[in-house]
Amino acid sequence: MSIAKTYSPKQAEEKWYQYWLDHKFFRSVPDGREPYTIVMPPPNVTGVLHMGHMLNNTIQDVLIRRARMKGKNACWVPGTDHASIATEAKVVAMLKEQGISKKDLTRDEFLKHAHDWKDKYGGIILDQLKKLGASCDWDRTKFTMDEDMSEAVIDYFVHLHKQGLIYRGVRMINWDPQGKTAVSDEEVLRKEVNQKLYYIKYKVVSQKSEAGLGNSSDSELATKDYLTIATTRPETIMADAAICINPNDERYTHLHGKTVYIPLVNREIPVILDDYVTMDFGTGCLKVTPAHDLNDYELGQRHNLPVIDILNDDGSLNEQAQILVGEDRFAARKKIAVLLEEAGALEKTEDYTSQIGVSERTSAVIEPKLSMQWFCKMKELAQPALEYVLNGDVKLIPEKFINTYRHWMENVRDWNISRQLWWGQQIPAYYLPNGQYVVAKTKEEALIEAQQIDASVTIDKLTQDEDVLDTWFSSGLWPISVFDGVRNPDNAEISYYYPTNDLVTAPEILFFWVARMIMAGHELRDQKPFNNVYLTGIVRDKLGRKMSKSLGNSPDPLDLIDKYSADGVRVGMLLCSPAGNDLMFDEKYCEQGSAFGNKIWNAFKLVKGWEVDNSIQPKNQVAIEWFESRFSQALAEIEDNFSQYRLSEALMATYKLVWDDFCAWYLEMVKPAYQQGVEKQKIDAETFTATVNFFSSILKVLHPFMPFLTEELWHDELFGERSSTDCCVVAQLPTIGAVNTQLIFEIEVIQQLITNIRNTRNSKGLSPKEVLPLAVKVNSSIDYNNYEPIIRHLGNISELDFVIEAITGATSFIAGTDEFHITLNVNIDIDAEKDRLTKERDYLAGFLKSVNAKLSNERFMANAKPEIIENEQKKKADAEAKLKIVEENLKGLAG
Repeated sequence: MSIAKTYSPKQAEEKWYQYWLDHKFFRSVPDGREPYTIVMPPPNVTGVLHMGHMLNNTIQDVLIRRARMKGKNACWVPGTDHASIATEAKVVAMLKEQGISKKDLTRDEFLKHAHDWKDKYGGIILDQLKKLGASCDWDRTKFTMDEDMSEAVIDYFVHLHKQGLIYRGVRMINWDPQGKTAVSDEEVLRKEVNQKLYYIKYKVVSQKSEAGLGNSSDSELATKDYLTIATTRPETIMADAAICINPNDERYTHLHGKTVYIPLVNREIPVILDDYVTMDFGTGCLKVTPAHDLNDYELGQRHNLPVIDILNDDGSLNEQAQILVGEDRFAARKKIAVLLEEAGALEKTEDYTSQIGVSERTSAVIEPKLSMQWFCKMKELAQPALEYVLNGDVKLIPEKFINTYRHWMENVRDWNISRQLWWGQQIPAYYLPNGQYVVAKTKEEALIEAQQIDASVTIDKLTQDEDVLDTWFSSGLWPISVFDGVRNPDNAEISYYYPTNDLVTAPEILFFWVARMIMAGHELRDQKPFNNVYLTGIVRDKLGRKMSKSLGNSPDPLDLIDKYSADGVRVGMLLCSPAGNDLMFDEKYCEQGSAFGNKIWNAFKLVKGWEVDNSIQPKNQVAIEWFESRFSQALAEIEDNFSQYRLSEALMATYKLVWDDFCAWYLEMVKPAYQQGVEKQKIDAETFTATVNFFSSILKVLHPFMPFLTEELWHDELFGERSSTDCCVVAQLPTIGAVNTQLIFEIEVIQQLITNIRNTRNSKGLSPKEVLPLAVKVNSSIDYNNYEPIIRHLGNISELDFVIEAITGATSFIAGTDEFHITLNVNIDIDAEKDRLTKERDYLAGFLKSVNAKLSNERFMANAKPEIIENEQKKKADAEAKLKIVEENLKGLAG
């Protein structure tokens, strides 16, 4: 078919994406081909497309499209994550707007609202990914709370419990007062904040009478009847269980064995000794609050201190605080400071910068809290998962993340997997009336186990645990559960598609998710879940700031697509995205991607405007042979970049092949001379056929990066008749052919020559239409007779003479090692030309001096790679040859 004269990206994107879907090009079922499998990191069901998703999914789509075009059975599984904390917060907020409180609903009623919300909003992000061109097998779309997926999670929990890897106990955990749930250590972000350091005076019990036994002065006594403690959290003093000092701190030896009063509440607590306290921080005294600090809790355990929890689940003070009951913790902090000052117990305050923990999901400040929770033992699971990476069975790209991964895995703590929420997989633990519990897949199975403990128990007496599992517990099964490999471990799909090939994700969830998938894969299948993990960087703005809604520095991806096309945005994202390194995004990259699309379209229109004339003899064999070699050379470079997951470099190599080699040089070499009044420019059959074939191959190489434009062009009649299934999306990628490196080198010299001719015209103010004579002094083995048609055509040269000496008074330059001279019949400003040549001479002399300094440096010569030394030597030879020409030109002007 013939396509429109102008390209409409939006129209093409809608047309071809639906066409691909209608013809099931993205669908994958097991067959005899080699599988290539990617599982999409499931975005939160609450999410909308942001720049990180754009980058991640563009990379995945490039990889999956390329595998499809290599003849592999490409399977990209999409889906979403139920995101317990974030989704429950959204639903609670929605209900609040309707005047409904969660506490007034039953669990089932709340879950119905949650599922309704998910059905309405949960698919938005996947639909947005289709706008980007994501070629997922949408028939396989999964949701982590689908019935089969949830069943797999319960099976995994039961399995781990039977292995002794899951237990229930009271531990200090991270509490999110806004989400009202526990969160794991990995879900706590460290944030530097400006705070106040409060210096609080604790009165020492009976210190005055004992101090009087000595000869101390009255002023000394006055300083010894209280102890000063520095803290950022004065609102927790009511939960203090002791004051701790270092046993070696001579300032406080008189307090050994003493007690002090807590200000405002006047509760007596002991002074304890422990070298945990550093003598040089603050006052050297530490208030110990076991219920509200992990380190204090461990300190309290060593000294048998009571645990006094003064905070409610929402972060307000409870009755055990005795004062300010019901006040929010931060409001209480300000009020406590005032009360302390009024009581004469606040010595001073200081500005203080420190780090606090905040919830990744709600941004609420985390409270350490002693709580009964479910935990997963991680050390046993972590060791084999570490070995997969250290042994290279699972490759992290780039490798710099291996050390980060090793550090996490070697210092892992037990994972708090229970969440005090309703949205999620409910923990399959069932409690008997006496408080004992059993773990089983269903309540019926639980009853059988419960009756072994108490034969009189009936099913209505069993109560299921209220908590749900951490979302990461379910997503850790993702590569297995999407193929039903937990419930049916020997099914045909898991056997065919698993392990998957490449995982593309962000470094910040390397432990959150990647490590846990490796753990689950080993535990359930004794296999790795994937071969390679490509870790993307963070998308930042051009000032280096992480893109976020709060900063207002993140463009709407859909607006970018609307403005620059999906292809333009894909190219723009990949041009600046080396693996593992943050990318400094600038909208100009998308503009560059869009301009690249225009360049390809204009090249298409140029070739479309040619017509074969069989009477014209072929004259472009050298150009055709050169581009065949250059195409294969570029293809080898692209393949090598892909093999090392250097996608940005692979795109750049493709970009240069198309823009520079094909459009700027090859098409210019072979295009017919313009004939005015002729509807189509005449060209010989051999050149036309070769050019169309080259263009067709280029479309294939470009397709993974720019799927819409390439598919649109693929179906034009220029490239012949296409059947309904003969599409670029499933075309076979070209294979690497022979490379004539000598021909490529010689054409590079010709390109230098043409560039110099054009620069000469520009510097002299000469029209491109003005025919110029050219003479060459040949120092190389290049036979310029072979290239004279190209030189005449591109340089608009009247004749090519061969000389053995430089031509005095001519404009001269070097291309390769050969000397070229143009004699101009124009009036030249001698002084201006002398000035120009003098500046060029001085520059070359300085450049040559720096190269010689490097080559005479023994250390450089001993340590540099041979190819680097060779490159420096080539720079020297080039500079010397150019300097010689410049000096001869200056001599000619002077003569």
